[in-house]
Amino acid sequence: MTNVPANQTEPTKLTQATHDRLVAELEDLTTRGRVEIAQAIEAARALGDLSENGDYHAAKDSQGKMESRIRQLQAMLKHVEIVGETGSDDGTVTLGSIVTLRYDGDDEDDTQRFFVGSIEERQGDLHVISPSSPLGQVLVGQSGGETVEYQAPGGLLKVHIVAVER
Repeated sequence: MTNVPANQTEPTKLTQATHDRLVAELEDLTTRGRVEIAQAIEAARALGDLSENGDYHAAKDSQGKMESRIRQLQAMLKHVEIVGETGSDDGTVTLGSIVTLRYDGDDEDDTQRFFVGSIEERQGDLHVISPSSPLGQVLVGQSGGETVEYQAPGGLLKVHIVAVER
């Protein structure tokens, strides 16, 4: 039994650059964003009957999405750990690596590329593997050419690390 509260989560690991970007996004949403949404709602209210007012409903929907993003950013930034650009050029998987994987049983050329890190650190359209996920835990510290196994919801999976990039 631990004394850790059930609602305490593991800190989100972010680079300083991503942390700064998210803080700026939060600041923008809580200032300019809220003012613009309030103005859009007020302008739509002035148009009359709210029950059939598409502008009003669209503005309220946008307000809900923006407030949800604000809460998400606040929670993430409350429990954040700033990490350095930990990428090493020795070919091992670290936070910020891009890995090419092939699942056991797949064809040699049937590979997938993933970014290892936080979804907020994502590189382009690559899928993200969290370093705290079962797959992420076994990948970190491994090198290209190695094979790892991890427990997935569907059973034990074997993955071949085809390449590691920075």
